[in-house]
Amino acid sequence: MTHKLIKNNMRKGILTLIFLLEWIALISQFYLNLHSQIASPAETIIRYFSYFTLDTNLIIALLSTCLLLMPNSKIAAFFSKQATQTAVAIYIFIVGLIYNLVLRFIWDPQGLQMLVDELLHVVNPVLFIIYWILFSHQDQLNWKIILYWLIYPFAYLLFVLIRANWTSFYPYPFLNVKTIGIQSVLLNCLGISLLFLVLSAIFLTWGNFIAKKNLLL
Repeated sequence: MTHKLIKNNMRKGILTLIFLLEWIALISQFYLNLHSQIASPAETIIRYFSYFTLDTNLIIALLSTCLLLMPNSKIAAFFSKQATQTAVAIYIFIVGLIYNLVLRFIWDPQGLQMLVDELLHVVNPVLFIIYWILFSHQDQLNWKIILYWLIYPFAYLLFVLIRANWTSFYPYPFLNVKTIGIQSVLLNCLGISLLFLVLSAIFLTWGNFIAKKNLLL
């Protein structure tokens, strides 16, 4: 068995694990949300997609699904790009970082919710970062790509803050204008944006270094 074949089988194995754990976590969280009866079913579904954690894990679930089940499709080609996978790696790294440094200590999930939380914020992020490190470095990325990577988080913030004006629902306490005030929310958004830019620079530099090293081998 050649080195290339071994690496390909390893890639498929990790991708399959990501695929299974992502859909288990997402479907379980959907079930928990619907049975919480905190809001109407329609509002509950909208709130489900109002969490950056769930949206980002959903992106990874779709990525793994397309690469495994539709490898020759146009959407799989998009998800196969180093720029796409690096952006997703940054998003999910931020999900894990903010949860484990800030949000983990403000609530105490039990039972299935605790298991799902660990999958969404620890296990799945670690697995995808490992996948990115091992398999996502084929070519050099231009620094301008970081501007495009900002579109998703900024669009998410606009959606959440605009919708909250009518519903008063804030998915995260650091975005709650009514509780901490608009100035604090803007400062939090600025801090997260700076964090994103720093991480983007780190991930891009590392990815380009590995890609250059692979070309020399």
